[in-house]
Amino acid sequence: MTDSVPDPEPRLLTRLNRRGFRLVMVLDAGAVFLLSVLTMVWRYGLPPWPTYPLALYALSFAVSAGIFLVAFYFGGLYEREPRLGGAAVLPRAARLSLAAGSFVALLNLVLSALLRQRGSIVDRPLPFPITNLVAVMALAGVAVAVNRGVVHWMRTRREGPPRVVLAGLAPDIELARQHVVANHSPLEVVAEVDDPHAIVETVARTRATDVLLLSAGWLDLWYPRTIGRLDQQDVTVLLRVGGRETLFGLDRLREVAGLPFVLLMPQTMAASQRHFKRLLDLVLVVVTAPVWLLLLGGVALHQLVVAGRPLLYRQTRVGAGGETFEMVKFRTMRTDAEVTGAQLSSGSGDPRVIPACRWLRATRADELPQILHILTGRMSVVGPRPERPELTAGFEQEIAGYTRRHEVPPGLTGLAQIHGRYHTDAAYKLGYDLQYLVNWSPVLDLEIIARTIWVVLARRV
Repeated sequence: MTDSVPDPEPRLLTRLNRRGFRLVMVLDAGAVFLLSVLTMVWRYGLPPWPTYPLALYALSFAVSAGIFLVAFYFGGLYEREPRLGGAAVLPRAARLSLAAGSFVALLNLVLSALLRQRGSIVDRPLPFPITNLVAVMALAGVAVAVNRGVVHWMRTRREGPPRVVLAGLAPDIELARQHVVANHSPLEVVAEVDDPHAIVETVARTRATDVLLLSAGWLDLWYPRTIGRLDQQDVTVLLRVGGRETLFGLDRLREVAGLPFVLLMPQTMAASQRHFKRLLDLVLVVVTAPVWLLLLGGVALHQLVVAGRPLLYRQTRVGAGGETFEMVKFRTMRTDAEVTGAQLSSGSGDPRVIPACRWLRATRADELPQILHILTGRMSVVGPRPERPELTAGFEQEIAGYTRRHEVPPGLTGLAQIHGRYHTDAAYKLGYDLQYLVNWSPVLDLEIIARTIWVVLARRV
């Protein structure tokens, strides 16, 4: 072990990294653009090239490189990866390149059809021969993997090898030490910690870059606060797993010094996934605007007639990050329903509900105004339902891991709503919410939306 400390990372690059910018983004975009040019040179020689002016080709290649970059970003290629046991980049980059190239081809077809309808003399707004595009799709994944290798080499040369803390019980530390020596692992062990409460101080003192958690029993003590504090310091935490944990369905195991590890993250969804989810929300709301605006206006008129004013009812709910916000819905109860100031839970047959408004609650139409919260980012189309602060405080004390449901904005509907009922226990609903976060994808959101429509029509709430 050694007490040498590497030079700190440049401040500008650190700030850019924390804002989501990665140097490898420039390399990836440049690689896709260069591949586009080289495939044209391979087929047609040096410019000028046939049919279209050089400026239009340059624009086409720049737009295509941007599309590839967006696909790589939302595909998670620019999330902070551990220097130890990094996952293979090539398979994922190849899949994302295929998706990006397919989108470029589809976009070209759509724009070409629109130009032909307008009588334009330009046949293709993005001149990119299909053969060339296929070649770029095939080679882009390789280029991305090579770029990762270059960046990893540059980082190791600048910062030195990963500075690792071995943490766990004495026998587990001894086993890991033996594997590090036997495998000649390219890492530097800067400390060994057998006290679970000393890890944060040790990391700060040694300027460690990675922590190998060798004893699974410590996870309950470290999660989520300690792991969150280490993540804020850009310190990666890897947990050694055995056969039992693997049988429970763990995937994407990482090998470090011949031992299997999984990456521990303070948040279930990566930043790129949360941004993609936000983009999907806005697209869904805009595309369906004619439908929900008509429904919103019709229900509002109905409420004015049968319930009068005030039209909306406001409740304080807990949103993303545990922050509270004022959630609105159509008022379906008498104005004196909560004269004592306390917010009471409502059950079936509640006498406070206005009879002509019961169908709104049965079909969840009273929640239509919450679409406005989606536009402002307070809520999402799909996600855990927002709870009252007093209920949340109790659940956080009683149910381990309850705070993780606040990683994303609450939703109009969610996995717990299509599988559970109004009175389903909170612990079981949490299981659905966490399952949603772990397995999130755009397809899952669309599936939940479709199943919600069925639940509402069947009035199975």
